[in-house]
Amino acid sequence: MQPTSDLDLLRQSWNAATRNHNAHKGDQISFFQSGGDVLFPEELELLGDLKGKKLVHLQCNAGQDTLCLARRGAEVVGVDLSDEAIRFARALAEGTTIPARFEEAEVVGWLERTEERFDLAFSSYGATPWLPDLDAWARGVRRVLRPGGRLVYVEFHPAVWSFGADLRLTGDDYFAREPFVDPVGDYVATSGDGLGAVTLGPTVPNEVPAKSWQRGLGEILQSLIGAGLVLETVREYPHSNGCKVIGGLVRGEGRRWLWPEGTARLPLMFGVSARAPA
Repeated sequence: MQPTSDLDLLRQSWNAATRNHNAHKGDQISFFQSGGDVLFPEELELLGDLKGKKLVHLQCNAGQDTLCLARRGAEVVGVDLSDEAIRFARALAEGTTIPARFEEAEVVGWLERTEERFDLAFSSYGATPWLPDLDAWARGVRRVLRPGGRLVYVEFHPAVWSFGADLRLTGDDYFAREPFVDPVGDYVATSGDGLGAVTLGPTVPNEVPAKSWQRGLGEILQSLIGAGLVLETVREYPHSNGCKVIGGLVRGEGRRWLWPEGTARLPLMFGVSARAPA
């Protein structure tokens, strides 16, 4: 019997996590049909006007953000490794009648072979840590962008993983090189309605280990520069959108998580806009 590859384990772990995450979110078709939206102001500010733009949503997971992008007038393609996530995304698009196309594929390989070209590539929240070759991802993004097209990437700041729930530096080494091997967690349950949870639905423990890597901010930016993309905007934010990335954070307005009052704040997210040369 062939050993299970890292890619297969990653897919299986995300399949299990996706089922668990969606178990908490109730009737999502009704949520979207009633005007529900899951995007955050930081993403929309960096993306700009989406009407008439052709956009690829990289590592789109179960498609909720993708449909919100499509509803703003973009022609959207979502790409994700997880067949469970893509199945759910397609059903959600059909049930809501929001037009979007979803491709089940490993994202770097898809970027390297697709003949489609885009005005915008969008990626957000827990994306590049799952990729073993960050430079290949950046080159792929550059490849699929039309001249003048942009990548918008909003991500949790890599420093957050160095903090424990006590808000002390008891977590992971910021400069760790070896992969971390853990199942994808049920962060939707941990984050509550910040990530759309309306109930603690029935879940099954995810026991499938998946590899991830620590990606420092400098490493991410250097990969984009090395691929030939031109940095236009780099921002850091003192809050976390939706996800309670550190146990000691407190809930704020707008589905955000904040440092407790009296704590010296560090960035919890960053945002990047990078353009392909014309």
